[in-house]
Amino acid sequence: MTEKETKVTNIFGFEKKKTVDLPYYVEGVRAGFLFPADDFSEYKLDLNEYLIKHPSATFFVKVEGESMVDAGIHTGDILIVDRSITPVDGKIVIAAVDGEFVVKRLKHIEGKPFLISENPDYKPIEMEEGMELTIWGVVKNVIHEF
Repeated sequence: MTEKETKVTNIFGFEKKKTVDLPYYVEGVRAGFLFPADDFSEYKLDLNEYLIKHPSATFFVKVEGESMVDAGIHTGDILIVDRSITPVDGKIVIAAVDGEFVVKRLKHIEGKPFLISENPDYKPIEMEEGMELTIWGVVKNVIHEF
């Protein structure tokens, strides 16, 4: 794997200690027009409840690298990963390839698993005989700071 492959740099568990209910504006926000936000804050949104469907199977990873930029995953992003979801074709997964964690899109071609980058500068990782592949979970959300 190349130095700039998107890889996992930290893994964090999920522990719900506190619920934080924030105002949730049910009306969409229009870009370019004024929005009277106070008129619509009739609901509260707990991000834990919204983003974490299976708390005991959820963990977070921090990523580094450029190979998944076309999927909106950049260096420094935090991914919310769910181990209870079956990793099927087309899903973005956290995988261990010969013990090294990577973030890739899972694809099966002619029955053989490939880990595909979302950047044309990176070649797919073809699983060859003798290589060890473990899928740790499916990426559900990306927390990306602008």
